Amino acid sequence: MLERCCLRLSACVSFARAAEDLTLMTGMTVSHKTQHRLQQRQDFAAPSVPEPAEQASIDGGNVRLVAAPGEASQWRQDKAVHLAPQDVRMAYFDDNEGLIAWLNAQPMATPLTCLGDGHDGIWNVFARLSDERERREILDWFHLMENLEKVGGSLQRLAEARSLLWHGQIDQTIALFDSCQQHQAQCFCAYLRKHRARIVHYAYLQAEGVCSIGSGAVESTVKQIDQRLQISGARWKPQNVPTALAHRCAYLNGLL
Repeated sequence: MLERCCLRLSACVSFARAAEDLTLMTGMTVSHKTQHRLQQRQDFAAPSVPEPAEQASIDGGNVRLVAAPGEASQWRQDKAVHLAPQDVRMAYFDDNEGLIAWLNAQPMATPLTCLGDGHDGIWNVFARLSDERERREILDWFHLMENLEKVGGSLQRLAEARSLLWHGQIDQTIALFDSCQQHQAQCFCAYLRKHRARIVHYAYLQAEGVCSIGSGAVESTVKQIDQRLQISGARWKPQNVPTALAHRCAYLNGLL
């Protein structure tokens, strides 16, 4: 029980703060170094979903690594995945193969709704799911709107583009910006062409309750993971990051 208490505390705060809180709550002392060793010796089992997941969303977080003396700190990206409606979370660091293997091991509904922003790394992972899994890929509506706002210019044209995209009308949206020579407008048109197959009839999906149109669940997961890994002043050795991610996800999944 004492070990479990240590793991629950250090999943939320720094090892030093976990040691302080444990002493205050129980009167027993477990040093921050021991708290760290307890975490590192754990084999946090990857979670699984008991019933077919209907939706998978992926997003990236950032981890600050220990720097060599005299060098600036380096930030590296991890990938978090969220399965719904079970609300199961998992995260991987420099291990796309592990992420893909875990996803392929989970029972999935047909079709599986895959949600993400425009980052290639996300869709490359989804593309490597088992061929037996029928996918419905959807570009996150809110990221789509963020990219539209970057175009700027006429507010009337932006409002019209927003309405067209809400109904999945890509060619009509591109036509709106044909005469616009601004770099931002041309980049947005290229973005639409690249993700054409993932820009759906959002209005219909929303009205009929078919599936989610936003990746807010996994973005929330990333923020909750970062609350632990990005504690002020935190630096991680690369070899310790996978265990730290698994530890935090075990806590968020209610496995501790």
